[in-house]
Amino acid sequence: MKKTIKLSLVAASVLALTACNQEAAKQEVKEVKLETEAQQQAYGIGASVGTYLNKDLAEKSDLGITLEQELMIRGFKDALAGESKLEEEKIREVLTALDASVRSKQEEAAKAAATKNKEEGEKYLADNAKKEGVTVTESGLQYEVLSAADGEKPAETDTVKVHYKGTLLDGSEFDSSYSRNEPTTFPLNRVIPGWTEGLQLMPVGSKYKFTIPSELAYGERDLGKIPANSTLVFEVELLEIVEPKAEAADSE
Repeated sequence: MKKTIKLSLVAASVLALTACNQEAAKQEVKEVKLETEAQQQAYGIGASVGTYLNKDLAEKSDLGITLEQELMIRGFKDALAGESKLEEEKIREVLTALDASVRSKQEEAAKAAATKNKEEGEKYLADNAKKEGVTVTESGLQYEVLSAADGEKPAETDTVKVHYKGTLLDGSEFDSSYSRNEPTTFPLNRVIPGWTEGLQLMPVGSKYKFTIPSELAYGERDLGKIPANSTLVFEVELLEIVEPKAEAADSE
């Protein structure tokens, strides 16, 4: 918490200095000199903290928490003059309360987003199931054969090599072996249930499109690029079933 308080105060000071210099800037335009490394370092610190502050205030505003910049500037000036109207203990108390409020609103927003994702996913799955060429398994996994093949199908205990692209329902890509230009190899029983089930349907050499309900993917976990309760769409090429490495011969 001390680190958060210090960072907030530093950020406020940068904002205050910027505001205080606005009037002077109107009267005299002073060129910023960034010739020496020390000047660049000093400017870099200010720019870094300013960027943090700008982002932090925007995030709080999105959550419905608006902080008055004028009061932030006044607090900085009063503290600098040794005339702070809040004791350090009170400052710690109110900033702790602010932190708790932010966390609470973030949790509320995440819960609302997860509910929305679930509803949108269920509607998408219902509509997609009606499309020609789409098959729905007993678990709810949906698949479409993009390119057929006659190769061997893997078992759950096999290791496979694939190329794939994963997207959310809005089409945004969250992962792709194509982008990395390198296939991925993994044991089939160590991935999300939708993959474990789906790839066992694929002959080597084929390409399928899977629409995976959230409960067969990452469920209620929020992974950043993959929000909670997300229905996922994958295009997968099964390149090969990787044979187990032969055991090394006993040394003589």
